[in-house]
Amino acid sequence: QLQPVESGGGLVQPGGSLRLSCVVSGINVEYYRIAWFHQAPGKEPAGISCRGRDGMSNYADSVKGRFTISTDVAKQMVYLQMTDLTPEDAGTYFCAIDVSSTDLTPCRIERGDYGYWGRGTQVTVSS
Repeated sequence: QLQPVESGGGLVQPGGSLRLSCVVSGINVEYYRIAWFHQAPGKEPAGISCRGRDGMSNYADSVKGRFTISTDVAKQMVYLQMTDLTPEDAGTYFCAIDVSSTDLTPCRIERGDYGYWGRGTQVTVSS
């Protein structure tokens, strides 16, 4: 069963940084589109970043310049480096993968594009 597993969440002060990790066993993360989603309390998950097989990344406007998605193929890991965090960044972060296609079209950070989701990791931003 393909199951992303997230980790790295926790409590951070406003302005602080955090790195989330996602391990996807059994596949080469370089071959598929990978994305991170953020679910704020009381809201639906919203896409914040993705990385396509072409190596290009996309970001939601709310995180551009602050968040960076990256992969470590040898470790089958996907990371989300988050900086300059604000209380609005708090919530649950999900890693998701699209294995339906290996083409080189740019990734989208749309929920419906990703069939396999992790259970999420919680981020709290508070002083």
